[in-house]
Amino acid sequence: MKALKLRAFTQGSSVPSARFRVRQYLPQLEAAGIALSESAARFGSYPRTRGLGRLPWLAATLAERSLAALKGNEADLVLFQREMVSTLYAPERLCRVPAVLDVDDAIWLTQRRGAVDKLAARCRLVLCGNAYIAEHFSALAPVTVLPTGVDTGRWTPGESEARPVIVWSGSAGGLPYLYELEDALSAVFEAVPEARLRVVCNAPPRFAKLAADKLEFVPWSAEGEVAAVRGGCVGVMPMPDTPWTRGKCSFKMLTYLACAVPAVASPWGMNAEVIAGGGALAAATPAAWAEALVTLLRDRDRARALGRTGRVQVEAKYAAALIGRQLAEGLRSCL
Repeated sequence: MKALKLRAFTQGSSVPSARFRVRQYLPQLEAAGIALSESAARFGSYPRTRGLGRLPWLAATLAERSLAALKGNEADLVLFQREMVSTLYAPERLCRVPAVLDVDDAIWLTQRRGAVDKLAARCRLVLCGNAYIAEHFSALAPVTVLPTGVDTGRWTPGESEARPVIVWSGSAGGLPYLYELEDALSAVFEAVPEARLRVVCNAPPRFAKLAADKLEFVPWSAEGEVAAVRGGCVGVMPMPDTPWTRGKCSFKMLTYLACAVPAVASPWGMNAEVIAGGGALAAATPAAWAEALVTLLRDRDRARALGRTGRVQVEAKYAAALIGRQLAEGLRSCL
């Protein structure tokens, strides 16, 4: 098998999409003869300031990313994750080798002057995190659905804690979705007083009414996230039904299920597909959320059985080893 040099342009070394949609597949890529080198945005692909404060960032990032794009011509194939510079289709033009675009959000909804669509149109393949994303990009380039894989050797089942714990794990940007559950959670804590909500996040939550003694905040860390999820009785993934959320790839729910922790989730977008696969319950109203959570908190045997079913689904369809092999096949098909 001919060796293939792949250069991946990611949005930063600590960005989740770089960790879970590129870096975790190194073993499968190496086994397929694909040598991956990552070019992470030094200053981030998106500015941290507004107004005139963006100008120094823009100048530095354009220069750094343009040099990276030129160096990408040394590879056989390049992989882009969104635009190299926020809202612009610019440095990518300097890269002349065959290209692939990897998309795990509905990023076309926030593009300016069609930057994302222009980038997709120059690619030989668009790797789409779910069918909703693929539907948009199929008009621009060849597409394949490639879910975000879960490392089933790391996210593994363990003993849940004796106390009934509801788990939510995610970045601070998703906290507003969790806040929408506040009334449902109040009803749950009234029905199951010993229950608690564990929030694993890079920032503490700010609920309007939820009592402090019902909340456990666990600062996110790569070392501690698995144990925090594994000890839960049930995981939650709430979100509204919007064009943006339909692009979500259900990774949060998949990590719960990989740990054999059952989930309750909003049945929109890819979530509906995962729920149908087993291991999770759907909830679309506060009453439905409260009922599903109380049921699983009170009936621990049912919760464990549901969690085991979820683990089986993840192993069969979403394991990183499986997705990594599919990624390697897709990359080689571009040449």
